[in-house]
Amino acid sequence: MADNAADSGTTSGGRPTRPDLAAMIVPLGRALMAAEQPILDAHGLTMWAYSVLLHLDESPIRTQAALAEAIRADKTRIIAVLDDLEARELIRRQPDPKDRRVRLLSLTAAGQRLRDAVQAAIQQGEEQLLTQLPAADRAGFLKGLQALSALPELTSRKPGRGSLQSSAGPGADHPT
Repeated sequence: MADNAADSGTTSGGRPTRPDLAAMIVPLGRALMAAEQPILDAHGLTMWAYSVLLHLDESPIRTQAALAEAIRADKTRIIAVLDDLEARELIRRQPDPKDRRVRLLSLTAAGQRLRDAVQAAIQQGEEQLLTQLPAADRAGFLKGLQALSALPELTSRKPGRGSLQSSAGPGADHPT
């Protein structure tokens, strides 16, 4: 009977053998965001601006709405983030030759350099945290986390709760 309880993830009394996923992930996410914030501040980026830089590359995204959906931000409230990044020459917004009402979004070379520098600094800090796990556990953790974060039901959600809010300060809802 104890074997069956272990297999089902519950004790013989029916109580779960582990905390809920959110109970484990949310504190970790908050700690990671707190560790990222000084790096973002040093580079003059909000978490939403960093999320934009992560989702853009040389190949343009066809619309601001498509970008907003990709980073789960409200498309009307992301405009100020895009305006700032464009003013800093980190992104480019160009009219689509096929439809002049549409803006194609892409990173500039400066935007790529900034994104890569910030991402490297953030991941260096993450590596320090990951060294707390044995190498085999670390590889499995990263593989599982990548698989879960790529699930269609997570990536295809429409922006809603947790999307970019005009009243929210930087990092109020982490976009990445």
